[in-house]
Amino acid sequence: MRMVLASNNAGKLAELQTMFGNLNVQLIRQADLNISEAEEPFKTFVENALAKARHAALHSQLPAVADDAGLCVDAFGGLPGVDTAFYCTQFGYEKSDENNVTALLEQMSQLENRRAAMVSTLVAVRSAFDPEPLIAVGRVVVEISRERLGTHGFGFDPVLYLPEFGKTFAQLPVEVKNTNSHRGRSSQAMVALMRVRWGL
Repeated sequence: MRMVLASNNAGKLAELQTMFGNLNVQLIRQADLNISEAEEPFKTFVENALAKARHAALHSQLPAVADDAGLCVDAFGGLPGVDTAFYCTQFGYEKSDENNVTALLEQMSQLENRRAAMVSTLVAVRSAFDPEPLIAVGRVVVEISRERLGTHGFGFDPVLYLPEFGKTFAQLPVEVKNTNSHRGRSSQAMVALMRVRWGL
């Protein structure tokens, strides 16, 4: 089955294609179908993911899956949350993964509470008007390290320290990260839902 990924992020495409590998699903980036990015006006991951999935399904006439993910820092009351991708821009930086990490380390430099969670919410729809979207959430509690560690992954991976491994996501082999990451967990849950509910 062909399915549109409502994202232009190459990292997400690669991760999700690997995690959906056991299903008969071929993911296609919406950009490859000349579909624009959807508006994301909401304050929760699930609302934004649903909006993105419906938008991609409407313009492709194919089933679609969307991921809305972000970093929720305890010391910041759960922020930046849905605004994670643009986190650094509020501090005068241009939008980029590297600048996001720099801004986070700067803002947390004097804080002892380093606890945070990476959250991934996946939503899949059979059509733009699917009344029963599939929703899967993955959540991983981490500590924000005081410096970048490791070279794998993308986004905040170099500063997301997992106490159970004694390493950041960027220090873990890809297969270990994919199994234990927030997106890994939401993907595993989504694959299970697709098998049961869609018969894949």
